[in-house]
Amino acid sequence: MKKNAEGEYEWELEGTKAVKVREFKGKIYVDIREYYEKNGKLLPGKKGIALTVSQWRKLNEIAGEVDDVVSSL
Repeated sequence: MKKNAEGEYEWELEGTKAVKVREFKGKIYVDIREYYEKNGKLLPGKKGIALTVSQWRKLNEIAGEVDDVVSSL
């Protein structure tokens, strides 16, 4: 985990994919996104999803079940 210049917490997943916790229009989101490089800067791409805190918590609740299904395939 690191804090970027904008004060957002971020975690690199793999390659250009990352998770960030950020505020937008007064609401907090968990943003899972693919980034691209332009002029030496990493910029957010269109591929991704911004989850509200309640959606993020629900995803965490079902993560074990999803992992079980992935493991069984």
